Amino acid sequence: MVFYFKARPEAGDYTIFMGLDKFENEELIKYGFPEDIWFHVDKMSSAHVYIRLHKGQTIDDISEGVLEDCVQLVKANSIQGNKVNNIDVVYTPWSNLKKTASMDVGQVGFHNPKMVRTVRVEKRINEIVNRLNRTKVERKPDLKAEREAVNAAERAERKLQLRDKKRREEMERLEKERQSELRSYKGLMVSENMTSNKQIATTSKSLQELEEDFM
Repeated sequence: MVFYFKARPEAGDYTIFMGLDKFENEELIKYGFPEDIWFHVDKMSSAHVYIRLHKGQTIDDISEGVLEDCVQLVKANSIQGNKVNNIDVVYTPWSNLKKTASMDVGQVGFHNPKMVRTVRVEKRINEIVNRLNRTKVERKPDLKAEREAVNAAERAERKLQLRDKKRREEMERLEKERQSELRSYKGLMVSENMTSNKQIATTSKSLQELEEDFM
């Protein structure tokens, strides 16, 4: 089961989500999206909370309000962290999550610790947590199928872009050839390169000889 929440409306259309338990967390780690940002209470057990950014956005594009929604939800879903003040929440892009065979189910590390950010949460703000809980929806998605569908769509888009690029390159090549032929034709039509009928009539060469010279 995965729980979905809507971030504050004034911040835009953003979905925050988390797994029911460590097994759903494992699936979310495995089948995440490049736009996903992962949140967790530092040095304490808590839910794995994610926000899915819009295409092309990065961790730097998270607004202060959306960040507050995410960290409050993480704090509220930490048995220990929900009881104390002044806790730290860490967050990082999904692509920075590291999973090895020796790790327990739901456990995760980082490829690059420098890409992990920390924010201090002084206390639980019930107004924020209650607003988020009112938007809560439970679903049991096929995370693998969702990820594969996105991969297929991205491959199709890249294929289309490659085909369009090749078509443009071919059109540019044909246009260059046309311009080259046109310049060559104009060169042949320059008056000093042309032979008039009068010149042909006065030359001592026969028409056949002129044709042989041309060939």
